[in-house]
Amino acid sequence: MFTSVLMIEKALTSADVEFVTTLHGDEPVAFHVLLQPRGEQADQLLRAIDDVALGELDEAVREGETPEGDEARSMGERALEVSLKALRTTGDTAEGRLVEDHPLDALKKLVEEVHADEVIVLTDPHYVEEFFHRDWASRARHKVGVPVLKLFSHSKA
Repeated sequence: MFTSVLMIEKALTSADVEFVTTLHGDEPVAFHVLLQPRGEQADQLLRAIDDVALGELDEAVREGETPEGDEARSMGERALEVSLKALRTTGDTAEGRLVEDHPLDALKKLVEEVHADEVIVLTDPHYVEEFFHRDWASRARHKVGVPVLKLFSHSKA
């Protein structure tokens, strides 16, 4: 069985599930999902710049409405539950947890704990962070000791 650690920031869409579950053909996959709610991961300015770069000015204006703290955690718990259920319906195994503090420390620990074969980082584009190689995937490549695949989600958060 292939073991993948999947880092996400929102609930997986059906297209995302199909995308990640078909990466290894017919080989069964055990997914270990880490979800950090969007409101906890980056400040509003960076998210607004990303929205402007994508031409989504309305979204940039609404970045102040992104849930933070307990509200983000509650939404994250629901997103994680939905994502795990969707992965399991494909016949693969899936378990997961929310990231409380430092996502890359949690990622490294989980990779070692489950003896992961790979890490898949599935997020919306974050142009500022990617340009400076401060996005999860770029930073994880130097930290986890297994291949890191960066994929973009099939829907905007």
